[in-house]
Amino acid sequence: MYYQQPFVRHSSHSASQARSKPNIMRVSGEGKIAVQPSQSIVTLGVSTEDQVLQKAQENNAQAIANIKNALNNIGILDQQIRTADFSIFPQYDFVDGKQVFRGYKVEHVLGITVDNIENTGLVVDTAVDSGANLVRGITFEMESQSLYYQQALTLAVADAYKKAETIAAALRVQLVGTPLSVTEGAFDFERPVPYQPAAFVKSEVSTPIQPGTIDITSRVTAEFMYYS
Repeated sequence: MYYQQPFVRHSSHSASQARSKPNIMRVSGEGKIAVQPSQSIVTLGVSTEDQVLQKAQENNAQAIANIKNALNNIGILDQQIRTADFSIFPQYDFVDGKQVFRGYKVEHVLGITVDNIENTGLVVDTAVDSGANLVRGITFEMESQSLYYQQALTLAVADAYKKAETIAAALRVQLVGTPLSVTEGAFDFERPVPYQPAAFVKSEVSTPIQPGTIDITSRVTAEFMYYS
């Protein structure tokens, strides 16, 4: 995003100011806000092996069906469950330096959207208890991402203006309040570190999940005119 002040012809009223050569200062601004995630994405699934591909697929399909049914029973709807990955791998052993076919591995990984973050641990435990033997991790998301970014952008512009005022005051010069230009810079959405499989250990209590916050950072560069 780029903003540039429109050209304005100075009247005789500002002739004395116009005779003084204007100078330009360039400042950067940064705005940052922390937002609580509104939902989590749990990625887990089932891995099965068998010498017969059809058997490995059938066992996998049954385990996935069991997981989906169990999740439905705790309030997770079918539309919140999607296939994130489905793979079939031939498996081999090496015997006396030779590759010997062992069978097939079938992996079906689900992406489960949890709208109530407090239920994330329950979702993980329910799936594992129902046959999930692959747990890839958890990521956290938020709604209204654009709205929060606009808030961070507003803070970045205010930060740039405050810096320009501070510099002008230190130099004892007159700052023109409206910037000549404002250029939108890079922005960051820093999400909490995803939970990894090692974090999920079967226990008597629900898996504890602490989502943290999503940090949104916006940056701008602004040019201001000033007079000595």
